[in-house]
Amino acid sequence: MLRLFVGIALPEEVQVRLGMLCSGLPNARWVRPENLHMTLRFIGEVGEDVAEDVDDSLQGIRAQSFSMSLSGLGFFGNGRSPRQVWVGVERNPLLLHLQEKIESAIVRAGLPPERRKFVPHVTLARLRGQNVARLQSFLSVHEPFREGPFAVDCFTLFSSKLSHNGSIYRAEADYLLSSDQAPKRERVLSTEST
Repeated sequence: MLRLFVGIALPEEVQVRLGMLCSGLPNARWVRPENLHMTLRFIGEVGEDVAEDVDDSLQGIRAQSFSMSLSGLGFFGNGRSPRQVWVGVERNPLLLHLQEKIESAIVRAGLPPERRKFVPHVTLARLRGQNVARLQSFLSVHEPFREGPFAVDCFTLFSSKLSHNGSIYRAEADYLLSSDQAPKRERVLSTEST
């Protein structure tokens, strides 16, 4: 079984800048800078045959490359029980179009549609039992936050392995985007265990 998701890997310099935000909240499980990304579609645990179907379906996506900017900080959860701290992604029609194409490709591969609305963001930390006043203070210290624009010329099928030190992500396949709409593929899906 493989635990998969589709996302956009962030440039190293953006990961480093975001990594500088990752401290100052007790009991927060911070995402390691090398794992910071934007999820386009969580897939979950699937067998190797389904993973190959997903890969085949994603290969057919034709979409334009674009620029992306990060802006603002916030959290998911309610005021009494925040669950995640995130950095927002500025609205971009090409990003939304790509996400819709990925969702359609995943459904074509035989998986159920995503029921949650797509909210573009980069997760910085997962929270449990966080003091809301301290969280609000953290957010205000780091606002206004803005990074980018930076080029997005591919999206990636990632695998995720859970470990005691957090998740370990591995790029399984990159799917190149281009302005001429020609489909390109960089790496073959690997189902070998590491």
